[in-house]
Amino acid sequence: MATILVLHGPNLNALGWRNPEHYGTLTLDDVNRRIAERAAMVGVEVECLQSNHEGALIDYLQERRGRIDGVVINAGALTHYGLALKDALTDAGVPVIEVHLSNIHARESWRRHSVLADTVRGQIAGLGWRGYTAAVEAMAGIIADAAGNPADEIENPA
Repeated sequence: MATILVLHGPNLNALGWRNPEHYGTLTLDDVNRRIAERAAMVGVEVECLQSNHEGALIDYLQERRGRIDGVVINAGALTHYGLALKDALTDAGVPVIEVHLSNIHARESWRRHSVLADTVRGQIAGLGWRGYTAAVEAMAGIIADAAGNPADEIENPA
């Protein structure tokens, strides 16, 4: 079974109380539970990790190299300056989807620039926690396509 690594960057441990007008009221545990449910529905496994430290995210990504098939990442503020994280994502050798809970393109100008953007397969922004589940479903299809199992053969629960 394919494995998707879901990485949550700085401050995402504060979901549920941090700026709910931008990030919603679900906690990170609630979000991870919904991610796992969607993953089971599309036939993939997920591993979720949150850290406020770029090095911890990089270390875990490198430890999992060769044992993961894709990455879904919300890098938080590292989106704008995490060049070491960008290198680690590139070196992982698997497809990556970037997720943002809020619509970063409708907020402050500094939030609109992602140093990861040119290394990821796609970007999902502004859908709240649903962006993660959409990314997991899309990644399952990308992985299936690469394995020669067209995405339309993945069971679609919708």
